[in-house]
Amino acid sequence: MVREGSPYPPRSISEFVLLPGVEDACRALKTGGYLLVVVTNQPDVGRGTLEQRAVEEIHGYMSGLLPIDLVLTCFHGGEKFGQPCECRKPRPGMLRQAADQLKIALSQSYMVGDRWRDIDCGKRAGCKTVFIDWGYSEGLRELPDHRATNLLDAARIILRENA
Repeated sequence: MVREGSPYPPRSISEFVLLPGVEDACRALKTGGYLLVVVTNQPDVGRGTLEQRAVEEIHGYMSGLLPIDLVLTCFHGGEKFGQPCECRKPRPGMLRQAADQLKIALSQSYMVGDRWRDIDCGKRAGCKTVFIDWGYSEGLRELPDHRATNLLDAARIILRENA
């Protein structure tokens, strides 16, 4: 959900929308031999404005629709809320955890995201990065390796680069 040029996560399954091409992108990457890992900041839980159970229900629903191998979530509210951590993007903690759990070579991996935190996180973890440019009002801090218009475009870039 985008409000005033900024993205906001769904607060319930009823607000969750699978964007066009996402299922095709995930299946193409899976068929191409990639593990699919979702790493997401959900600071509203740490700030007390969203129940963790609601986020976990959305992730369960999403995982039932898509061939996702692992979902990792940072529920901390951030340093402004007295909750510093190593997992909150742009820190690479969740990517490193996924690499440990699934035996992933981060240098051969891609971080795909639509915010500066995603790109910075991928860079810090040693991944190649693909920025999906939805035209949000926030800018990038690091330059991505690739730019895409949506997840299906990102999948095509990744698969073409490794053909």
